[in-house]
Amino acid sequence: MLRLGGLLARRSTAALTTGSVRMASQSHEVSEMTDMSQPMYWDRRDSPLPDRPYKEALTAAEKSLKQKEKGPWGQLSKEEKIALYRMSFNETYPEMNQGSDEWKTVVGGIFIFLGLTGLVVWWQSIYVYPAHPHTFEDEWQAKQLKRMLDMKMNPVHGLASQWDYEKGQWK
Repeated sequence: MLRLGGLLARRSTAALTTGSVRMASQSHEVSEMTDMSQPMYWDRRDSPLPDRPYKEALTAAEKSLKQKEKGPWGQLSKEEKIALYRMSFNETYPEMNQGSDEWKTVVGGIFIFLGLTGLVVWWQSIYVYPAHPHTFEDEWQAKQLKRMLDMKMNPVHGLASQWDYEKGQWK
């Protein structure tokens, strides 16, 4: 029994010590947690009315403007109507439909990639690949053609059928 009490005392002391070490290693900043069970605000073209307004925490001026909203709208100025709209929505439809300039970055990246690839291919053609074989030269190909004609290769439908052997020229 005494042994069990000592074991429990050591265990509780170790837990307290570990807890204080954990507390010391934590920063003092508290991050804001988002309650995912509540409706979220999204600006979307396909659902024009979000589940909640854009601003939920209103200042005193915004609260008085909200009270003024309940009255006739003819008494509201254009700036007040815009401020009321901005309390409920973050973006207008033209702002949502406005394109971004991200395509310029993508096209620039593609051109940089193609340029670097071209440089690698050029470098390989100079330093890595061997020179063209001698069979690609015009002299060699002319000799090869003369040899094929002298051997009368494919005399019915092939190359030799197009050569006039008596005149020494192509038919």
